[in-house]
Amino acid sequence: MCRTLIVEDNSTFRQSLREVLNTHFPRMSIEEAINGKDALQKVDTLTPDLIFMDIRLPDANGLELAKQIGAVHQDIVLVVLTSYDLPEYRDAAYRSGASYFFTKGCTTRDELVNAIEGILSTRHYD
Repeated sequence: MCRTLIVEDNSTFRQSLREVLNTHFPRMSIEEAINGKDALQKVDTLTPDLIFMDIRLPDANGLELAKQIGAVHQDIVLVVLTSYDLPEYRDAAYRSGASYFFTKGCTTRDELVNAIEGILSTRHYD
């Protein structure tokens, strides 16, 4: 089973992403965090396989958080989701350890699902 953590302060977007994941990946275990502090605690207890990370969080920069998490947990796949489709954000996300970068509102459900299917196909889950 793939353990997934959604780190997003916008409850509407968080729930929408959760619904997509539940619909297309019913065996996926999903936890949520609304800020950086909550995310770090859940990473330590859950040890997720996959993290969806917003860049702007109330108490943290998602890219800095990604660096912190990646320094300790190199096997976690990080997907950055942001409203800011700027080349410098994309570059910063990849430098911070993101494997994927998607723009909220521009990325289609199919693009997201296809990327997740690709991630899951390269890993073996019970």
